[in-house]
Amino acid sequence: MNTLLAVDAEGVSKSFGHVRAVVDVSLQVAPGEVYGVLGPNGAGKTTLLRMLFGLIRPDAGTMRIFGRTWGEAGVHTLDGVAGFIESPRFYPYLTGRQNLRGLAALDGGDSADRIEEVLDVVDMTARADRKVGGYSYGMRQRLGVAASLLRQPELLVLDEPANGLDPAGIRDMRALVRRLAGSGLTVLLSSHHMDEVEEICDNVTIMSRGNVSFHGSIADLRAMAPEPGHVLHTSADTDAVAIARQHPGVDVTPDSDGRLRVVGQERLVSAYVAAVVKAGIDLRTFAATETPLEALFFMLTDDEDAVEGPRTTREEAAVR
Repeated sequence: MNTLLAVDAEGVSKSFGHVRAVVDVSLQVAPGEVYGVLGPNGAGKTTLLRMLFGLIRPDAGTMRIFGRTWGEAGVHTLDGVAGFIESPRFYPYLTGRQNLRGLAALDGGDSADRIEEVLDVVDMTARADRKVGGYSYGMRQRLGVAASLLRQPELLVLDEPANGLDPAGIRDMRALVRRLAGSGLTVLLSSHHMDEVEEICDNVTIMSRGNVSFHGSIADLRAMAPEPGHVLHTSADTDAVAIARQHPGVDVTPDSDGRLRVVGQERLVSAYVAAVVKAGIDLRTFAATETPLEALFFMLTDDEDAVEGPRTTREEAAVR
């Protein structure tokens, strides 16, 4: 197994005119891990991956892939690397299998022997002989992963692989990434869904406006997460707020929608709700808002002050 870092980005920056798309980003991806780059649209995730693939050049900093840089190794920088940026593209008038045959031929032909194997890995064997023009978006994403696997990569790079998929497609794509990671493949993926990163990644970099807001493990991130939040609407909200004063550790405040926002540890919130019901107040709505990690994600990406995680290296976290 390769002992070099799969990805070693140091102080990478990129601007387009007056727009600072990526600002002094450093991250390290170890062989065999699943690493997530998380952030809302426009955070700089895709620009970072474009620099990784050599599609654009950074204005500053160094991007190494298994120890190689574009300046030193040229196109060989991508030896052992596969994946796609944004959405994979195929000839719509050809079948999935025919598209893979064409890509294998362009890659030297040796990978043609793996077509049936990769179709099976992404669960596309039964649909491989349909024309791609009739594929759903999720099927095209799966075919993109199959095309990437033809090269037997050591590093698989996926740019928001579940973006645009329906719930079933999201579930299947996450299961596929978990299977690939379980085989020992290094995976670097971008996403704007916290639950996706939490479910399948070992470590994560959160970006906002081109800057790094957090570096660290999922465990580190969970330790920083706030208490879970709920929305509550009752037959007597004023009385429900008054009852909350008798329950330390539970914060209940009216929100702009005319409901109550309840924040606190789960056991304390449960005791508070039980007290509301015992007081003869009807519950009309009681539901979770975002998960604690989703709440933290919004804090990290919406606030003007970025937060440093336990593994932060040299990067500045100031948001433009």
